[in-house]
Amino acid sequence: MENTPETRIQEGLEFLYKPEEARQTWIKLQEIMSHFKQPNASIRSPLEEGSDGLSERDAILITYGDQFQEPESPPLQVLADFLEKNLRKAINGLHILPFFPFSSDDGFSVIDYREVNQHLGNWSHIARLKRNFRLMFDAVINHISRESKWFESFKRGEEPYKNFFITVDSSTDLSMVVRPRDLPLLTTTYTDWGVQHVWTTFSEDQIDLNYANPQVLLEIIDLLLFYIEHGAEFIRLDAIAYIWKEPGTACIHLPQTHQVVKLFRAVLDAVAPGVILITETNVPHKENISYFGDPLKRNLPGKPAHRGDEAQMVYQFPLAPLILHTFHSGNARILTEWAANLKSPYPTATFFNFIASHDGIGVRPAEGLLSPDQIQALVTRTKKHGGEVSYKTNPDGSKSVYELNITLYDALNNPKEPNQEQDVRRFLASQVIMLSLAGVPGIYVHSLFGSRNCYKCLEETDRSRSINRQKFLRADLESQLANPGSIESQVFSGYLGILLQRRKRPAFHPYGSQKILNLQDAIFGLVRTAPYGNDIVICLVNIARDSQSLDLEPATMELPDVTVWYDLISGREFSIQDGHLQFYLDSYHYVWLIPG
Repeated sequence: MENTPETRIQEGLEFLYKPEEARQTWIKLQEIMSHFKQPNASIRSPLEEGSDGLSERDAILITYGDQFQEPESPPLQVLADFLEKNLRKAINGLHILPFFPFSSDDGFSVIDYREVNQHLGNWSHIARLKRNFRLMFDAVINHISRESKWFESFKRGEEPYKNFFITVDSSTDLSMVVRPRDLPLLTTTYTDWGVQHVWTTFSEDQIDLNYANPQVLLEIIDLLLFYIEHGAEFIRLDAIAYIWKEPGTACIHLPQTHQVVKLFRAVLDAVAPGVILITETNVPHKENISYFGDPLKRNLPGKPAHRGDEAQMVYQFPLAPLILHTFHSGNARILTEWAANLKSPYPTATFFNFIASHDGIGVRPAEGLLSPDQIQALVTRTKKHGGEVSYKTNPDGSKSVYELNITLYDALNNPKEPNQEQDVRRFLASQVIMLSLAGVPGIYVHSLFGSRNCYKCLEETDRSRSINRQKFLRADLESQLANPGSIESQVFSGYLGILLQRRKRPAFHPYGSQKILNLQDAIFGLVRTAPYGNDIVICLVNIARDSQSLDLEPATMELPDVTVWYDLISGREFSIQDGHLQFYLDSYHYVWLIPG
């Protein structure tokens, strides 16, 4: 059978549903795809072989729609104003966290998937942002708000919504279900057709959707295409690992879950091949990379697959806890060994590298990489630095650490013992590691300014994650940025300079190669090479408080035979003497060396 997107869609539907259901669903899905194709011909332009539309210029800012605020101005307009003035030359991508009407969880309990929150602005503001930035939209499709029209119709027993959600007898044994939250899995709901116990993986306000009903799948696919019509070039599949439920199983990473992602990918391949799927799965590494999917068969015999059949990008969740451990311990050995074993399964599969986000720093992805004692050390350090710790419930009823809630600046630096010059340098060193690794960098907005723990935010919501979600008055922030002695200004100007250099070098292409260097424990180093070998950068970061001496022999490292290397970041020049490149890296200093 020919390997076309349409064939993959039909096979996927037959895997998920009964034969007649699959046939009827395919007929309806063809109508949805046809309706999308007619006005969106430009979106359907095919990609070149070996490309998924990414380059070294791609860096994505993660931010809330109301992150920057001005009196009497729509926040999305203020966001566009701030970004166009301050960041357009350094960042080309924008992940706007859910900007839809919501009832809780700072946007992740969506009331209406197709409307812009009126307190933020409207679709015209999204269109303006699209003119200057590649947009990532959240598809919060594991669940929907209990205040949504869908759930209100469910409670009235109206079709088709009566079967849009999962109801379970309260006596059902659900002990095997993996829980990401320390909350009840079932929520009692009073409906016009009796008391129902609905599935709520995350909270009683976030009602899980029933993908065993093909009408739900069709509605969500139509929604994804709606997002693409409104400017989404990246679609983030939020909490996707949990979307299919089968009592008696763990209800995470089920074969049906992967099949749903494969269906999304096949539909986009058919009508919008340039759109990138990114999966958000806060789980250990092996489980995480399973969402790259299986090799996508090619019609050319003997040619290996250049991509998988699920996501083109997955979140690099282990990086954040490993970075924290590295700087707290002053030892890069575990980070080095982990990075040396990183492999993308396909030439056009890559990682979304991040070390801070609107959520906390997850520790589950560090399982098997850090020992229990090392993870506990992160917990202890987080509390010492004024942060919070969140827990999850295990199948046996016990609890374990789920994530650390703290700003990255305060996680790395002790607020009780400030040393601004060193603290800023240590913080930027952590960012340089992230920016050096193969993949697309995801930069949480607070990382640009070295934000501190927001205890007022924590008091207002009584939610641990709020400590890292402070919003800015634009005038106040820009006043801080104009003060060269402020943390905000020093972090921002340093970060901007690094980003401006990064986007000029093909060696930082997401599909370029990386070779991890086995150096002393206090140095993390790697060599990045452009996909076609026409550019090379040596990336070195001192993760320790003490200065470190380096002695590199470029000839033995298969590097260019030149007499001078230049640091892109500082402009310093380093000369080769007798085949050796010898120099010192001061405390928390970093270099990106290119051949002269």
